Amino acid sequence: MAMTKYTSVEEYIESGSKWTKELEELRRILLKTEFVETLKWSIPTYTINGKNVAGIAGFKNYFGIWFFNGVFLKDKEHVLVNAQEGKTKAMRQWRFNSIDDINESLVLKYAREAIENQKLGRKIKPERTKKEAVIPDELQKVIDKDTSVLQSFKSLSPYKQREYAEYIETAKREATKQIRLEKIVPMILDGIGLNDKYKNC
Repeated sequence: MAMTKYTSVEEYIESGSKWTKELEELRRILLKTEFVETLKWSIPTYTINGKNVAGIAGFKNYFGIWFFNGVFLKDKEHVLVNAQEGKTKAMRQWRFNSIDDINESLVLKYAREAIENQKLGRKIKPERTKKEAVIPDELQKVIDKDTSVLQSFKSLSPYKQREYAEYIETAKREATKQIRLEKIVPMILDGIGLNDKYKNC
């Protein structure tokens, strides 16, 4: 599919693609629903409350509909595919090879389910990987010796734990590490972060 910039859905559909009639048919069906039609990334896109729900496009060997959160569709007919297995988690495509493949009632059924899912707020939440603090030996020894320090340190957010760990780790001299440890232990016990009140020396 050429990455030409189009200014309207009509221009995209009538741009000389071999799928003109087919895309017009999909568009006609989708516009029977509550969808608001727009153009995003130069592609006809269908939204609900400003959120992308579906799109139509023609490719070299097929044309189709994609559902941005298609993973939540029941897909009892098994028509949906993951365009990029292992990369795309939510989006699903419905590919067609000819206008005869388009079943209007079925397309409407999938479209209406996608609309309902959007209204219900169904979407895959981005995975937030918490980077755990790698505790330097010097700090670990202090934590192991005093259970109150251990409990206070555990109650800190992962971000604050990392700040303290990196503060000790980045000291080049052992003497500096000890000075820093003496300064941060009271702060840990107070449940505050390194930069809440303290500036690095």
